[in-house]
Amino acid sequence: MKSVQWHDTHITILNQQALPHKTEYLELKNIKDVWDAIVTLKVRGAPAIGMTAAYGLALAAKSYETDDLAQFHAELKRDRDYLASSRPTAVNLFWALDRLMKSVAHAKSVNEAKTTLIHEAICIQVEDEDVCRRIGEHALSLFQDGDRIMTICNAGAIATARYGTALAPFHLAKEKGMTLHAYACETRPVLQGARLTSWELSQAGVDVTLITDNMAAQTMKAKRISAVIVGADRIAANGDTANKIGTFGLAILAKAFNIPFYVAAPLSTIDLQTKTGDDIPIEERAKEEVTHIGGVRIAPDVNVYNPAFDVTPHELITGIITEKGIIFGDYETKLPTLFEEVFA
Repeated sequence: MKSVQWHDTHITILNQQALPHKTEYLELKNIKDVWDAIVTLKVRGAPAIGMTAAYGLALAAKSYETDDLAQFHAELKRDRDYLASSRPTAVNLFWALDRLMKSVAHAKSVNEAKTTLIHEAICIQVEDEDVCRRIGEHALSLFQDGDRIMTICNAGAIATARYGTALAPFHLAKEKGMTLHAYACETRPVLQGARLTSWELSQAGVDVTLITDNMAAQTMKAKRISAVIVGADRIAANGDTANKIGTFGLAILAKAFNIPFYVAAPLSTIDLQTKTGDDIPIEERAKEEVTHIGGVRIAPDVNVYNPAFDVTPHELITGIITEKGIIFGDYETKLPTLFEEVFA
């Protein structure tokens, strides 16, 4: 199942807002459709957001009528900034857009630039599938047959090109005939764990148990949880990690129960320009996400604080799992080394 697909005249995305009730694909025909799909969470998950934004920029560029390269680059920068304004926390969005911008910096003609943008966006998606599989292989080396592993939000196949990041070891374990038991936190207020992770894993035949977020401590104790694994939207240079709201709380509980807490993410999620978690912008979303469920009001009209993400301090993270391998502690020193071959 592809979360994002490129077509010559449009982009097709899996509408994650419609899950689990129906499997629906939407056609994004212009840059405004792409921006709206990202903002309204029809497409979500840091890698999927990056892929969609990249395709969106390539799609927008196809419509430019100018043959002047300077004008082309001016219009491209405008649309890059527009797409970048959709969501502030997931660094993959900016990484993908900037990668496309760099790919056409030395284009000799507008036609060459348009073709290059499409090619680069497709490469991002193809590479992401390989990256996610490698993340899954490294993560799976940490677990034993029969382990019970807790996760939050959805860092799965529908949030990436394939396999996912935090959910990749579950998919790969299934392929290899190994049993991992997933415990999925529902992930209030938008319920990505309930709607998406439990759906995705059950569709794949993975044993998954759904819990409410406030059941996490009791579940860790009663069900003897082996580990916690989560995705990431941005990892700072010191290892502080921004992820879906509730992740920080899970890390604190894991520490209390002496359970390893792992972050699974591609190199594109690591932001060495952001020194610590205090420098990561935290998106705040509409109050209706908290006061309503399925369009039905469940709370009176009061003040609401609705941060979409929180930041887990690096000292609570046992290891960070990337396509290049797993690093344990001393992240400020070790994270930059992951990029040495990439930039060589």
